[in-house]
Amino acid sequence: MHRHLLAAATIGTAALVVLSAPLSASAHVSLETNTATPGSYDTITFRVPNESATATTNRVTVNLPSDAGLLASVHYVPVAGWTAELVTTTLAKPIVNGDDTTTEAVTQVVFTAFSGSELGDGSLGVFKLFVGPIPKVGKLTLPVEQGYSDGSVISWNGAADSERPAPVLYVEDAPAVDHDADSAPQTTVSDEHAAAASTDGGSDVVARSLGGAGLVLGAIAVVIAIVARRPRAATGATSPTPTPTPPTTKES
Repeated sequence: MHRHLLAAATIGTAALVVLSAPLSASAHVSLETNTATPGSYDTITFRVPNESATATTNRVTVNLPSDAGLLASVHYVPVAGWTAELVTTTLAKPIVNGDDTTTEAVTQVVFTAFSGSELGDGSLGVFKLFVGPIPKVGKLTLPVEQGYSDGSVISWNGAADSERPAPVLYVEDAPAVDHDADSAPQTTVSDEHAAAASTDGGSDVVARSLGGAGLVLGAIAVVIAIVARRPRAATGATSPTPTPTPPTTKES
C-alpha cells in the first residue's frame, strides 16, 4: 500500500510542476488586444514584462507610424509613478487627406519611471494609449524600446517569429496567433486603470492552472481511496476443524 501511495504522490507532483510551468515562462512585449477597426478611436494596451533578474525596467518608448499608418490623435493614460512624454516630429513628407494636410505628428510616447516605481524581476507593466482614427491599412507595427536600470536597452522591433517581435495592431489583415499570451509573468500593475485592464488576462492563466491542479489532486485522492479499500491478503492462519460429536445411544 505504501508503494501505491508513493507512486500516486509522485505522479501528482510531476503533474503540478507541468501545470505551473507556463506561469514562469518568458514573455515578450505584446498588445492586450491586437485588432482594431478602420476609422475608430481605440485604446491600445501594451504589456511590458521585466525579464532581468538583476535590473529593473525604468523606461518604455513606444514608436508610432509616421507614414500611411499615421495616427492623427494620440493621448496617453497616466501611470502612477511614471511620467509620459509625447514626442512630435515634423514629417519628411506631408500627408494630405482631403482638405487636411498633416505636417507633424506624435511619433513616440516615452514613459519614464520615478525612483521606486520601476518594474522588478518577474513583474509586468501595463501602458495605454488612446489613438485614432485608425487608418485603413493592413496592420500597424508598433516597435517598443525597453530601458533597464543597468543602462541596457532591449528593442522589440523584429518579425513575428523572431526572438524580439514588435507588437502589431491588425486592422484589415488577419491577426497572427500570439503563442506567448499565456506565458506572461505575474502582473505588477502601476495604476488603477492598468489593474482593470490586466485582471482578465492574469486571472485566466491562474484560474486554469488552479483548475488543473484541482483535477490532479482529485485523481490522487481517488487512487488513494481505491488502494485503501483493497482487501488485505490472508496471513496463513487456518480456522480449527470442528471435532465431530459421537452419536448418543439409548440404553435398553
